[in-house]
Amino acid sequence: MTTAGINIPIRKVTTAAATKLRVGSLTALVIGSMVGSGVFSLPQNMAAGAGPLAVLIGWAITAIGMLALVFVYQSLATRKPELDAGPYAYAKAGFGPFIGFNSAWGYWISAWVGNVSYVVIVFSALSYFFPAFGDGNTWQAALGASILLWLIHALVLAGIRQAAIVNVIVTVAKIAPIVLFVGVVGVAFKLDVWSLDFTAFGNASLGSITAQVKSTMLVTLWVFIGIEGASVFSGRAERSKDIAMATVLGFFTCLALYALVSLLSLGILSQPELAALQNPSMAGVLEAVVGRWGAILINIALVVSVVGAFLSWTLLAAEIPHVAAKDGTMPKFFGRESERGVPSTSLLITNLLVQAFLVITLFAQSTYQALFYIASAAILVPYIFSGAYAAKLALTGESYGNSEQRAGPLFAGLLATVYGLWLVYAAGPAYLFMCAILYAPGIIFYIWARRETNQRIFHPAEAALAAALALAGIAAAYLIWNGSISPL
Repeated sequence: MTTAGINIPIRKVTTAAATKLRVGSLTALVIGSMVGSGVFSLPQNMAAGAGPLAVLIGWAITAIGMLALVFVYQSLATRKPELDAGPYAYAKAGFGPFIGFNSAWGYWISAWVGNVSYVVIVFSALSYFFPAFGDGNTWQAALGASILLWLIHALVLAGIRQAAIVNVIVTVAKIAPIVLFVGVVGVAFKLDVWSLDFTAFGNASLGSITAQVKSTMLVTLWVFIGIEGASVFSGRAERSKDIAMATVLGFFTCLALYALVSLLSLGILSQPELAALQNPSMAGVLEAVVGRWGAILINIALVVSVVGAFLSWTLLAAEIPHVAAKDGTMPKFFGRESERGVPSTSLLITNLLVQAFLVITLFAQSTYQALFYIASAAILVPYIFSGAYAAKLALTGESYGNSEQRAGPLFAGLLATVYGLWLVYAAGPAYLFMCAILYAPGIIFYIWARRETNQRIFHPAEAALAAALALAGIAAAYLIWNGSISPL
């Protein structure tokens, strides 16, 4: 049976082929994982800190950096097919168990914090019809989000066939309105609006072009999170080469949609007008062109799309600690499965954390944008070490034949690593501090897992890294406690 495009093995199935994913399913998983809430809020999210020139530059940097990451996952899936847990497995193989653990932990954090942002934006969209939901952070919205969370939990846990049907409907429902938006807005596009204050220097609060470009980086990263979706489930792929094909197809499809949505919107409304829109801002842009029915369409499409993405990411979030527990990187209890083969314990812990953060967003009045910034920053560790591992393989020649060219994979690996480090810089201290708070408790679970398997806990370099991470978490907690920083 499948859930959100992901095959969940049922113990009654007797053939391995019955639980394997083909290239079409893997591509749908990649696109389904990426196309969620982000695209529907791109016009406002990009324009909030940048003008047309900076948006163009931001997309160019993102296209190059993410394409390098695509090539990294393509190469690693081909060269290391036995590493079937995606970013976590690559980091562990290349840089040791502690780095591997933190990659798994960071990916998991990004997934479940991203799920919090999903349910927040769902109820922000529903506020168009029911104003009590506000920006998705009122008590009514928190209650509705909690109900949705546990309904999805029950659906995944049951592993019912209807989930596959839901996924097909959701995929069509999310892509069709975006294509319609691009077509309508493309026809209505006004070059004079797009070129008005092209550099956005007329708005002094946006700062220099460099500052504007930095402001776009976590936004563009957010909409591409999920590019590794096929790699995460490579162990369930029918053929390893299908993983590479699915990743490339998913990337170029989404890049075209994302860039067109954000750039064409700047030809409908000016930068200040776009920045002032409520999310999902695509609704405001389409309403400006065709009237109220455009806003209704986009708000409904967002709800359907995000519920589908939430379904996909619930499985992705549960899969990482579940797989990591199987080889001793995470504590064994994360590896428990239901009688249907669903990672039930990991799923439950993940959704309990989502529920806890929903309560925090209610009291902190957290916005969708603040949440996806944290999710974007958290995933940088697994992305950076995936790129670094690809570069390491090319440098050492491991998995390469004597006559194989290594310059291309080396360049892609280095470029992906540099891109990840640039994103760390662009994220800024507030979100990095928040990530430190979320990463630091992982040390306890790492020690727990190492003791379960009677392995040495830390090597000297790992001990120093763990101590630095713990101190960063304590410092961040103190700064947030006394009000010096407030990422939420």
